[in-house]
Amino acid sequence: MDSTKKSFNKRAFVSTAMTASLLMLPLSGYMNHYYQFDPLSTARHFWMAFHDVAAILFAVFSVIHIVFNRRLLLNYIKKAKSIIVTKEAVLAALLIVFIVGFISMHAFHVR
Repeated sequence: MDSTKKSFNKRAFVSTAMTASLLMLPLSGYMNHYYQFDPLSTARHFWMAFHDVAAILFAVFSVIHIVFNRRLLLNYIKKAKSIIVTKEAVLAALLIVFIVGFISMHAFHVR
């Protein structure tokens, strides 16, 4: 048995908290969508609060994650200057923007 005590790994904690809060967002977003036309019930209020708190935690832990990994990110950005954006990357980005935009347009038909 190892007698040395491991110190608390702040980076692992922040990464895990960021991932956990991110994974909560799709479920709570779906539930918000499900309850969107209901009057403000306990269930609707719960899912709205759940989604808001998960999003705030994700944003906070994302900023901390960036601060902890700023050197790695800056080195990546310096190296990325020489990378050419491929036609596949542009096409994938345009496809995603189109699909998300097209599906989101249903919001303009709700009365």
